[in-house]
Amino acid sequence: MTMTSPPENIPLGERPLSPEQLTPYTESTIFSLSRSESMWPSSATRSSCEFYRHAVLLMTTGGSVLACGMVLSGLFFAGVSVRATKLLGPAVLSIGLVVLVVGVVLVPITREMKQLKLHCKNQIQNILHHHIL
Repeated sequence: MTMTSPPENIPLGERPLSPEQLTPYTESTIFSLSRSESMWPSSATRSSCEFYRHAVLLMTTGGSVLACGMVLSGLFFAGVSVRATKLLGPAVLSIGLVVLVVGVVLVPITREMKQLKLHCKNQIQNILHHHIL
């Protein structure tokens, strides 16, 4: 058995960065960028599907797992592979039901959060508008 030598350390051209290279923007540039409309996505341009993405994903996943649990439970009562479906059927059925219910409950929570964000955004715009004038 021969031992191989460890790979050589190759320098990767490390060099210290100056503060100007780390932050290319000045404070006034950062402030103007943060106030620009194109930088922050407005809630009006987001579709309903995008807002309810997590809820829909949980509901479809929960429904699919629930359907698999129903099939496994049906196989248990039909007498097909009783040993495997005896534990898996009820477990998959209950997990699917829990995930489905979480998705259904998330829909009104998401709707309320959407309305709250819109209300807060309008309040902030009113405050900034009156403060600037």
